[in-house]
Amino acid sequence: MKPGQSLWTREELILAINLYCKLPFGKMHKTNPLIIELSELIGRTPSSITLKLGNFASFDPTLKARGIRGATNASKLDKAIWDEFYDNWDEALFLSENLFAQKKNSTIEKINKIDFENLPHDGKEKERLIKIRVNQALFRNVVLATYNQKCCITGIQQRELLIASHIIPWSKDDKNRLNPMNGLCLNALHDKAFDTGLIGIRPDDYTIVLSKQLKQQKNDNASFEMNFLSFENKAILLPDKFLPQPEFLNYHMKNIFRQ
Repeated sequence: MKPGQSLWTREELILAINLYCKLPFGKMHKTNPLIIELSELIGRTPSSITLKLGNFASFDPTLKARGIRGATNASKLDKAIWDEFYDNWDEALFLSENLFAQKKNSTIEKINKIDFENLPHDGKEKERLIKIRVNQALFRNVVLATYNQKCCITGIQQRELLIASHIIPWSKDDKNRLNPMNGLCLNALHDKAFDTGLIGIRPDDYTIVLSKQLKQQKNDNASFEMNFLSFENKAILLPDKFLPQPEFLNYHMKNIFRQ
């Protein structure tokens, strides 16, 4: 450690990994406004935060698979924080977002722009619904950042048309609702097709498969060719971190995809 430097605290690391989840790997540089914002909140330089994000990158299996090593000076506490997130996304990510909101003297609902309309006025049901909406907003932000704001099938980048789609549905796995490796960034049309099992993604090579039911509908028009047939057997655009887990895609192929 250089003279004048202080050890990173657990709280600072939790805030740093929260930011790691929200940034595309290629935008983890000291001039990024989000890195500058965090530096001002915790009293660290943008350069030091960028280096810490590189430490987390050294643990990311997706980056390792792409031959990207990340930083080489990660601490034991860095690894411990990473493991906490990797083993328990739903709790760890939510708690880190709550800590970030506190640092901003705000609330987790406000920083995620939660719509309070059509909610009960009070009580546990209201709290439950607010938490669901926060989790959905948080999952969306992380997944869209993971895919660099692009639909993984078409490459569309219009944010209003993009959806953070769960591979294993929200209702089927309460332990991986916020796990970014259980997410795909899809445009609204292909999200609906994936959600209803009309299309799937092979877990071994990430290529797109069309269901027989979809292909047998005699959709012999230019729109069907452009939106579906043209993507058949082509690989999705893979994220630069948090690669979709094959076991999740395998679940979708076996339980949701219409053979």
